[in-house]
Parts: sequence; structure tokens; C-alpha cells
Amino acid sequence: MRLSKYFVPTLKEVPNDAVVTSHILMLRSGMIRMVGAGIYSFLPLGYKVVRKVSEIIREEMDAIGGQEFHLPALNPKEIWEETNRVEAFGDTLFHIKNREYVLAPTHEEIMTFHARNVVKSYKDMPQIWYQIQTKFRNEPRPRSGVIRGRQFLMKDAYSFDTSWEGLDRSYELHDKAYKKIFDRCGLKYFVVGASSGAMGGTGSEEFMVNSPAGEDTVAYCESCGYAANVEVATSRVRVREREREEKKVYEIHTPNVKSIDELCEFLKIDETVCAKSRVYINDDKAVLVLMQGNDEVNETKLEKVLGGNIRPAHPEELLEITGADAGSIGPVGYKGRIIADMKLEDRNNLFSGANKNDYHIGGIDIKRDVKDIEYADLKIVKSGEGCPNCDKNLEVFPAIELGHIFKLGTKYSNSMGAKFIDEKGEEHPIIMGSYGIGVERVIACFIEQSFDEKGIVWSKTLAPFHVHLIGLNLKKQEVADACEKIYHGLNSQKTDVLYDDRDAAAGFKFNDADLLGMPIQIVVGEKKLKESKCEVKIRKTGERFDVDVGDLNNKIFELLS
Repeated sequence: MRLSKYFVPTLKEVPNDAVVTSHILMLRSGMIRMVGAGIYSFLPLGYKVVRKVSEIIREEMDAIGGQEFHLPALNPKEIWEETNRVEAFGDTLFHIKNREYVLAPTHEEIMTFHARNVVKSYKDMPQIWYQIQTKFRNEPRPRSGVIRGRQFLMKDAYSFDTSWEGLDRSYELHDKAYKKIFDRCGLKYFVVGASSGAMGGTGSEEFMVNSPAGEDTVAYCESCGYAANVEVATSRVRVREREREEKKVYEIHTPNVKSIDELCEFLKIDETVCAKSRVYINDDKAVLVLMQGNDEVNETKLEKVLGGNIRPAHPEELLEITGADAGSIGPVGYKGRIIADMKLEDRNNLFSGANKNDYHIGGIDIKRDVKDIEYADLKIVKSGEGCPNCDKNLEVFPAIELGHIFKLGTKYSNSMGAKFIDEKGEEHPIIMGSYGIGVERVIACFIEQSFDEKGIVWSKTLAPFHVHLIGLNLKKQEVADACEKIYHGLNSQKTDVLYDDRDAAAGFKFNDADLLGMPIQIVVGEKKLKESKCEVKIRKTGERFDVDVGDLNNKIFELLS
């Protein structure tokens, strides 16, 4: 491709809202352009990479028996209502104006719709169906370029089995396929246990990339390899022993003291002797949750313990339920269900709110003063806490989710009536799995891991072009002729070449070449041509060396091999 004819609108400056490396470089290199908040067009250079990633995904999905579909993004709302996910997705689900249709953020419902109409017998399974399709989610705060958008390209696959053992086999097939996909794309990734969220199901794993641009948070142990999304991560809990002196409950006037830090400063105590109270509404019933000090409630864990839907109580509800506002709530005298984090189990001489504004209570003995209390692991894991699997500590850091695999089980087949007849003539719900990869995220994550101060550093596998041919002073006929010969020669051996044939200064061309980041650069200039040579530069290492023009094709083939 001749750069003079190719639409690659590179930029020196980028918008102020572009702060993530991949976003900045995808804009600067002319891969994408924003149309609206969270909505991007992929321009020719960027779309070449999309196609390469998509083809890798297709090859690995086909290798495990996947069959490719192309499903409509526009879905009848009534199908989504069968699984109650119109409500589950809430405002992130795009509705068409007449409210009869939605734009699909995922396709479990439509795949199940087809399965229930066709898959009727155990002989029809197992099946693996997949597609690479545009999805839509009404993100309230789209950011980080294509990492968090309102429209995005996703590979979503679905397995259909007759047994839970069959689901395990399908899940394992996808796990291995995903690792091959990400390995081929040259990504440094790790796998974590995760929450299934709005997808539902019995188990799931996320494939993650460590990145400051990530919106997920992961707990990781470098020693043993334990890794989990903080939604489900656990740590080694150290419960403080009960104090020998057992104090009686006493009330303390604490005017304008609302937070744990303010309470610790006011009473000159450590946060570990504080029991922070939060009230949640669980299917219209209030539940008091106790946490040690500044530990935060992990709402995913809490929802799993309680079952059903949960939400924090509103300020006006707090007053009605407890008799106090936030900051003055506590477990002593509370009428209702109380659940405490494991770090508070059987502790004594604690401080908490008095259920009366501007008052706290000291000397609380959980065993003595809080009847019928329950305990569970409810806290969000922090860096430095003990790994649950070894004697080392966890590191907690942001990460980007590349892919997510779910064991859906019968969640969708039950609600949508997708059933099959077994060998005995008995009817059962189809057992399903769901498996997603963000195609554009793969590209963004590669760039997040492979760049320098000059621009992107592509690998051969994902590079839009293998070679960037740079002609210097093309007004010189011998230079122009040599470039044409090199260009056609490389193309004839199926080497993808981007030829910078523009009438521009050498420095401008070099800067663009480094920004675009093709693996190999060939520089053709008048001076070296007099010796029948040209310069080859390896973009990743910066290594430069001269090659005889007659040997160039063989040398490039060798380098790319």
C-alpha cells in the first residue's frame, strides 16, 4: 500500500480526554477516530488489525469445533424479558424508541432462542456456536478509548451440553482456546476467578492484563500464582484475639463524628477496634453489616451470602430503620439481621455507633451484646494482606479484562424453555456455557504492553503491515526506481508493505514510521544506493544494519521468519 494513497491521518497532538496510552496512540497513528462518547470508527490501518485479531479467534474457535453465526444486534425486547435481563442490565441496555426492541449487549438470549427451536434431542449435542459481532452498552462514563465504549466488537461463544460433565469439557476447551488466542496475539496475561455478574451461572474466569488503564481490580500472589478479581478475592484473615479485660458497654458523646478516621482521632484509638456499620436492603428487608475499621464491604460477596438483590439503604431509610443517620449506627440494640466480617468474630471491647446521632458505644462484646450474629467473608481485599493459598502477601492492582468465560448451567434454558429429550425419553433443560472476548480490547492491551516514547511497536502477528518502506528524496529517479523494485519484489513474496512515497522531509517520514510501528523499516536513500545498499531497522530493538539491495528480499523473509 502506498502511503500517499492510504488514509492514515496521523496526529501530533491528541484531545485532552485521551489519557490512556492505547487511546493516545490509536488516535495519533490514525487507527481510530471518535464519532461520539464511547463510539469510535476504525479507520483502514486500525481495521486491518481488527481483521487479524478476528482471524486468529476464528481459527482457534474452529479448532475446537465452533460454528460461526452472525446474529442480529437488534433484538425483540420480549425475548430479553423471558430471562428478566431487561431489569438486570438496567440503564446500560439500549432501547429503541418504540421500546419494542433492544440493542444487544450480549447474545445469550438469541442463541438460546435458536437452540430451543432446533436442539431437541441428546443426539443434537454437544454444540459450540460463536460469532464476532458488534455489541451495545449504554456506559454512563465511557472512557479509555476502545477499552470502555458504548459500541464494541466482541467474540461471544455458547456451548450446549446434555450434562454438567459435558459443560466442564466445553469450558476446558474454551479455556485452552483462549490461552492459544492470547499467546498468538503476544499478550502477557493471567487468569483469575471472577463473579458471573449479570450473566449468571455457577463459575467463571477472567483473562486479565495488568495495566494502569484497567477498570477491574485484581488480587495476585506472585509466589503461588493465586489470582482473583477483587469481587471474589479472599485473603488470609488475621482475627485479633479477645482482650483479657472485658469492659461493659458505655455510651460516648461524639458530636459531629461520622467517619472511622474521625472516631479514631476523637477517641485516640486504632481503627482495628472499630466496628463500622452499614445497612443494606435485601429484597425489601434491612440487614446490618459490620466491618472492621476502614475495611470496605464487597457487595458481590454480600449478595452471594444474602441471595437476591441488594442495595445500600437510603439516608431517609437509615433514620427509620435505626433511629440514626450514617456514622452513628451500630449493632447494639439493632432489631434485625446482622452479618459481620470474619475479622470481627467473637471480638470484644469494640467501638461502634449507638443508633443515636452524635453518640457512639464502647466496650462492645460481640459474643455478649450482639445476639444471633452471622459471620462471612465480606471485605474487599487490599494489597499487603496474606495470600489465602500460601504464606506470602497479595498485591492488588488495576487490570483490563480481555475475555470472560462462564458456566451458565440452566439459567437461560430454564427461563426460555430450551429443553431436550435424553436416551430414556425424559425431558431436561440444556446445560449452557458462555465465552466472550473483546476484540478491540485485545488490540488496546497489546499497545498498552508494546510501545515506547516514539509510538507503537507491533509484532509480526498483529502488525497492519510487516514492512515500512521509506524512500528519501524520491525526486531522484534512481531512488524512486529502487523503491518501486523493492516494493513490488516484497509484495510478490506476500510480504505486506506500507510504502511511504510521499513528498515529505526525511525527519517527518521517520517520525511517522516509528509512530505507526511496523516491525521492519527499510530506508532507501541516494547515498547508500551508490553502494547498492539500503538500511534496515528493527523497530522493536532499534537495531540498524545495511543490506545489499539484491539480497533484501531474502533478508526480510529471514527476519520475518
